[in-house]
Amino acid sequence: MPKIIVYSTPTCPYCHMVKDYLKKFNFAFEDVDVSVDEARAQEMIDKSGQMGVPVLDIDGKIIVGFNRAEIDKTLGIKK
Repeated sequence: MPKIIVYSTPTCPYCHMVKDYLKKFNFAFEDVDVSVDEARAQEMIDKSGQMGVPVLDIDGKIIVGFNRAEIDKTLGIKK
């Protein structure tokens, strides 16, 4: 199982979409709320160069936004 971290905020609709998408395919992930964890927010910025969410870290591969095609490719999701 890949190690997946989702950097998100509770009010971000795309964050909810990406987490629902991962759940649909039974992928476990760590959900990091960057609105309350300043250190983890900085970690996200350092990894991605982005301040916007969602940011996914899948085994060290950074995906910015709900980029379904890139998520599918990285996780080997076939439809």
